[in-house]
Amino acid sequence: MNALDSCFRRNDGGGAWVIFMLNLTLKQLKIFDAVARHLNFSRAAETLYLSQPAVSMQIKQLEDSVGMPLLEKHGKRLFLTEAGREVLHYSRTVLQQLQEMESVLGDMKGLERGQLSIAVVSTANYFMPQLLAKFIQAHPAIGVSLSVANRDAVIRQLIENTADLAIMGQPPDEADMVAHPFMDNPLVVIAAPDHPLAKQKKITPTQLAKETFVLRERGSGTRGVVERFFAGHHLPLPAHLEMDTNEAVKQSVNAHIGIGIISRHGIELELETKRLCILNVTGFPIGRHWHIVHRKNKRLSVAARTFQDFLLEEAGKAKGM
Repeated sequence: MNALDSCFRRNDGGGAWVIFMLNLTLKQLKIFDAVARHLNFSRAAETLYLSQPAVSMQIKQLEDSVGMPLLEKHGKRLFLTEAGREVLHYSRTVLQQLQEMESVLGDMKGLERGQLSIAVVSTANYFMPQLLAKFIQAHPAIGVSLSVANRDAVIRQLIENTADLAIMGQPPDEADMVAHPFMDNPLVVIAAPDHPLAKQKKITPTQLAKETFVLRERGSGTRGVVERFFAGHHLPLPAHLEMDTNEAVKQSVNAHIGIGIISRHGIELELETKRLCILNVTGFPIGRHWHIVHRKNKRLSVAARTFQDFLLEEAGKAKGM
C-alpha cells in the first residue's frame, strides 16, 4: 500500500488533546517536492513525465488531506505557504529515508546501483563532465544527476539533503559537514594579453589594488579568497564589477574591462588561444584544493561511496603522472 497514515496530537485550546490523521501517499509527496523545487506546475509536470492537470489534482488532494493551502499565487508567481514549507521539510525527510533504505538493502545484496545526486560549483564544471563520463562508463548501473550552481546554492543543496555529494573549492564551516580534499585548485590573476601589467614581474599586492577588477558575486568561493587576500595585506577591496559566472568574468577581462582572479582549471582554452594571460603577482597562485563534501550524519549510499573513491583514485593517478 502506498498510503502513509500519520497520527499527530495537538492541544485544542481547552486542555484536551485531539488526535487527527493525515492520509498521504508517496506519489503526492514526490509531486509536491517537484512543484516546490520549481515553483511551477508545468516544469514540475515535465520533470515527472506527467500532465499538468494530474500534478494539480495530486497537489489539491494533498492540500485537502492537510487541511491547509500549501501553495499560493501572487501575480504569476507561485510561493510556498508556511504550512507548505513544513510539509516540504518532512516530505523530503521521508523520501530521503526511503532512498537510504533502498540503498542499504542494495548494499546488503552486494549491488552497485542506485541514483547519485552531485552538486558542483560552477568552476568545477570545467573538469567534472570528463570525470563523470569516465565514472558512468565504469559504473553504468549508477544513475547520476549533476547540478551546477554558486557556492551558497551548493551548500544549500547539502543542507536540504537534495545533493548526496558536493564538489567545491572552499568547504563550508558548518560542523555537520565533512570535506575530503582530492585535487589541487590554484587561483591565478588573469588579464588581457596586452594589459600594461602583462609583461611585469613580481607585481605587488599594492600595485594590484590600484587596478579595476572583474569579480564573482558575493557568496562564491573565489570571491571569498579575493576578499581575504586583500584584507590580509591591509588593503581595501579594489574597484570592481561583479559577474555571476566565470564565463562572464573571462569575457570581461578579455574585453579590457578589468583584471580577474579565477581557478587555473577554468582558463585552459583561453591560455592556449592567447585570449588571456596569467599575471606574475607576488603571493599567487594561491594554493587551494577541490573538496568532496557531504553531511556528517548522511549515510552514504554505495553509489556515493563509489564515486568518492573514484575521485580520490583519479586524483592520485594525476599526482603520480
